[in-house]
Amino acid sequence: MKAIVCTAYGPPEVLKRKEIPKPQPQPDEILIKVYATTVTVADRRVRSFDVPKGAWLPARLALGISKPRRPVLGIELAGMVEAVGRNVTRFQAGDAVFASTLNGFGAYAEYICLKAESPVAHKPENISFAEAAALPIGALTALHYLKKTPIGPGKKILIYGASGSVGTYAVQLARHFGAEITGVCSGANMKLVSSLGADTVIDYTQSDFAARLATYDIVFLAVDKLPFSVCQRILSPSGIYLNATQPLKSPSMLWTSWTSNKKVYVGENIKQTAALTQELKELVEGGKIYPVIDRSYALDQIVEAHRYVDRGHKKGNVVIRVIPS
Repeated sequence: MKAIVCTAYGPPEVLKRKEIPKPQPQPDEILIKVYATTVTVADRRVRSFDVPKGAWLPARLALGISKPRRPVLGIELAGMVEAVGRNVTRFQAGDAVFASTLNGFGAYAEYICLKAESPVAHKPENISFAEAAALPIGALTALHYLKKTPIGPGKKILIYGASGSVGTYAVQLARHFGAEITGVCSGANMKLVSSLGADTVIDYTQSDFAARLATYDIVFLAVDKLPFSVCQRILSPSGIYLNATQPLKSPSMLWTSWTSNKKVYVGENIKQTAALTQELKELVEGGKIYPVIDRSYALDQIVEAHRYVDRGHKKGNVVIRVIPS
């Protein structure tokens, strides 16, 4: 079968198209024909080995010394079940599904085998395969962090990086929970963020950006570009700081946690379960959230897609069409 293999750590050009054996499902697995996958920040980081200096050695040991130990990247997908193992009862051949594969990667291929009890669910009926492929990681990340808070009516939340994958889902989920939302993004994306449910949208490129910030019960950084000193200042006395990209608490974050009623959540292990994936399905079918697609590429354009994501300005999600249609 056709797959995209990461042959070394480096720029997008290390991704090569190759023929690899088609997997066969074990008794507890399903074989999925992949229709679409995505380029996430996690894929880009593994490909380029873009990790904090303090995590360099453990990351090399975990991911691979000279190249990724799991060379077929891709951590979210949508497709059709082609075959099931003899012990599988949740799915049958012909089911349309979507899934996250954060623990094993492997979605940059025409086929993948997954445990039937892994984070797989039937595809929402009201979105396409391409849209469903862009659902699991960003939405689960936003949902995980927001569930750390008492978000609801009367709560004010600032979402920084509101136009990215995690940010667009965070805005929609915060709207669903009834919070008052301030979204921060570039001027080019303000209409998008407003359409997703933000009550106020601020352009971070404006010189008076910091002066326009108020006091918030929750500050959620989907992009780690707002200094913690600013976040600390704008948090209410018992406010909650969420950072979806920072792996470890800084000394100032630790000090804030120890000496105040403010709570700091960073470096969380995002739960990936079948039940949570099913919850996303229900949120989409209920009209509460939907995937924002920035660009779509064919599988053979994977290098170009990674180049685009490397620029750091994608809106929502970048989809890869494994099956052209």
